Amino acid sequence: MERLNSIQLTQFKNVYFIGIGGIGMSALARYFNAIGLEVRGYDKTATSLTDELEKEGIKIHFEDLGSELPHQFKDIEKTLVVYTPAIPKNHGELAFFKEQNANLFKRSEVLGLLTRQSKGLGVAGTHGKTTTSSMLAQILNESNLKCNAFLGGIASNFNSNLLINKESEYTVIEADEFDRSFLKLTPFASIVTSTDPDHLDIYGSAAVFLEGFQKYTELISENGCLVKKEGLDVTTKGLTLTYAIDSKSADYSGFNLQFKEGKFLVDIRTPNGILAEIELGIPGIHNAENAIACVALVQFLGLSEAEIRNGLRTFKGVKRRFEYQIKTDELVYIDDYAHHPTEIEALVSSVRLLYPNQKIIGVFQPHLFSRTRDFFDGFASELSKLDEVILLPIYPAREEPIEGITSDVLLQNISCNEKNVMSPNQAISYLSKVKKGVILTIGAGDIDKIVEPLKKALL
Repeated sequence: MERLNSIQLTQFKNVYFIGIGGIGMSALARYFNAIGLEVRGYDKTATSLTDELEKEGIKIHFEDLGSELPHQFKDIEKTLVVYTPAIPKNHGELAFFKEQNANLFKRSEVLGLLTRQSKGLGVAGTHGKTTTSSMLAQILNESNLKCNAFLGGIASNFNSNLLINKESEYTVIEADEFDRSFLKLTPFASIVTSTDPDHLDIYGSAAVFLEGFQKYTELISENGCLVKKEGLDVTTKGLTLTYAIDSKSADYSGFNLQFKEGKFLVDIRTPNGILAEIELGIPGIHNAENAIACVALVQFLGLSEAEIRNGLRTFKGVKRRFEYQIKTDELVYIDDYAHHPTEIEALVSSVRLLYPNQKIIGVFQPHLFSRTRDFFDGFASELSKLDEVILLPIYPAREEPIEGITSDVLLQNISCNEKNVMSPNQAISYLSKVKKGVILTIGAGDIDKIVEPLKKALL
């Protein structure tokens, strides 16, 4: 960390990314490319995101070059190297830069360095941080304050995970708890949406996981503000504001959620009075809750009611977060990133609110063997609330299989009558015959690969 604090970005001409295709890494790559540095990177496979980066002029390769790197990136003094913890320690390029004693840092460390140059507005939490940070960025971008933003998803308003405004003193940051990355940040203020245990393969226990969030909130400036969901056991040195749905004790509370004339509306009680019938650009109980958190923070920053209303009304959402693929009178298809039981509960309850008399079919791809094991009963319980469940095989990501943890075993513990385990192609073929109801694709792995094929099959 001392070495990172001693460097100046002006000393670099090149930035090299090992794992450039990740959502967080790609935002940094876009940033450095936008300010005129030479950017290049490696990733394991080509994706739609790496395709977009290449269109923006960033050269990417998909084989480990080891020491056989382009000449200018071997200039160690003028090259900043950024890597993701997901890269194996025996990766050839990573090993080369370590041997050369390069300016080699994790993504979170570089993001922390960048955000210390402005007033960082963090959004942390097991659930909802991508949508909430994108919503916050949209509200600020439409206001007199403006903002920069490094997001964990592709915000539909910007069609990007990066927003640059050189005149603004604020930077919205999705503060990621994975690998304790958020402890590298220095937030001026922060929203914390939830602290439900996750990433137990990293933290080991729920208590240690919560301790990580407490260490994060202790980093918030004394002159700033912590906006936390009511009931969360985290504290900070300065001002704390709480928020919730249907609460009489929270500082900010949403109530009277309604779907009227095609608009999703919520009333928000604030310390300064009631904001009646706030229109949200995207529906869902969880999105109403995210909006309340944003209202609390931007009121602290001084935004007017008119600016708040406009920002929330014009928010278009985030790719793969309650993202409508098909929306007709007969058939609705929504794609969502939910990969934790609490997120699935929020998704299904919101769909029930919007489509109370429709059959809901969920296609779920469990993400990680360890997460499936750690929250096995929760997954079984929440998926049982669907009318029909289709499970895809578990997406392993960085893990090896765990004995006894499979989609077939999970299926046995789901109580709804209609349920099956299928391959992605089998699921597409089976669902292509559905003409009425609601279809959900759910998960954080590579289930997004079936979204377009399924959409075409349904139309």
